[in-house]
Amino acid sequence: WKPPPPKASSLAEDFLNGPLPPGWQSYMSPQGRKYYVNAYTNETTWERPNSLPGTPRSPVKHKNTLPAGTETGPKGQLGKDSWRFRTSESFYGVINCVTFPHPDVMPEQQLLKPSEWSYCDYFWADKKDPQGNSTVSGFEILLQKQIKGKQMQKEMAEFVRERIKIEEEYAKNLSKLSQNSLAAQEEGTLGEAWVQLKKSLADEAEVHLKFSSKLQSEVEKPLLNFRENFKKDMKKYDHHIADLRKQLASRYAAVEKARKALTERQRDLEMKTQQLEIKLSNKKEEEIKKARRKSTQAGDELMRCVDLYNQAQSKWFEEMVTTSLEIERLEVERVEMIQQHLCQYTQLRHETDMFNQSTVEPVDQLLRKVEPAKDRELWVKEHKTGDIRPVDMEI
Repeated sequence: WKPPPPKASSLAEDFLNGPLPPGWQSYMSPQGRKYYVNAYTNETTWERPNSLPGTPRSPVKHKNTLPAGTETGPKGQLGKDSWRFRTSESFYGVINCVTFPHPDVMPEQQLLKPSEWSYCDYFWADKKDPQGNSTVSGFEILLQKQIKGKQMQKEMAEFVRERIKIEEEYAKNLSKLSQNSLAAQEEGTLGEAWVQLKKSLADEAEVHLKFSSKLQSEVEKPLLNFRENFKKDMKKYDHHIADLRKQLASRYAAVEKARKALTERQRDLEMKTQQLEIKLSNKKEEEIKKARRKSTQAGDELMRCVDLYNQAQSKWFEEMVTTSLEIERLEVERVEMIQQHLCQYTQLRHETDMFNQSTVEPVDQLLRKVEPAKDRELWVKEHKTGDIRPVDMEI
């Protein structure tokens, strides 16, 4: 976008010096000094370009710079408000319909949340995908991380489900084993210890059943429930930001269309102005006025489109910040929730170990009381056949 053309042309100057060469327009600096801009090359100069073929023209400055002079501030820097007359390409670049400041011109931007590595500060630009065939927006990269996190959470829940199955199968086998009749005829203190050991298996089976039930209600189920809510939130954010980006692209297309129309109107005005030198007539002057009016209208339309584009980009920017911070909050909530329930898993595991230990303590106590001599005494008393020993036969 270039500054709008002057409201009135300097016909007297054109009569004296001839019309400006194709592509050149004259403008006034904030200090009231006239300078010239080439719409095709973006070159600028204080001196009026000469329209006569073969006539040397005073050297112009490099692209996207103002002529040096009083309009520059200390040490050659641009003075107050003089940036308004500098061509816009030197201040920004448009990438995938998003406008970014030129790093060599604009001051360094401050992070929105310094020292926090926040999502709202580092995902504004688009990035090429690993294959290099297309680009992925910064917000899509954020969403991919959330989708991956959602998948990891699902797999954690599946892992806990497998652990529950193992516990249930283990409890079932323990209960079955406790009812086994092997060594049921063992007697004495050792027999009592053996009966208690088998009973401890049934108690341990009950402990593992309770462990599996708590794993399901206190670990697996919360993981699954949170994952479903998380998925709904991500879908909503994805559609919202994608719609805003589409609106931004549409506004940018309108800007480019209006910019092209303005260029065509300016060229038409230049052509008619040059024709005025060849043949002066009221008809030509009317055509110039009409062309100038259309050029002004095209400039106004471009300004309107740029304003709408900036509004769309501001809306997209605000929603990107708000949404990325919300995603950040949900990510923290998700991680802390998983951390909490994995800690619950380890706590239940410790409790299970404690309960298992309590089931074997009676067994330990009875095993410490096993006395082979006492068992022998009790058995002999119950099963003795006589205490008179045989003697030698006499003749």
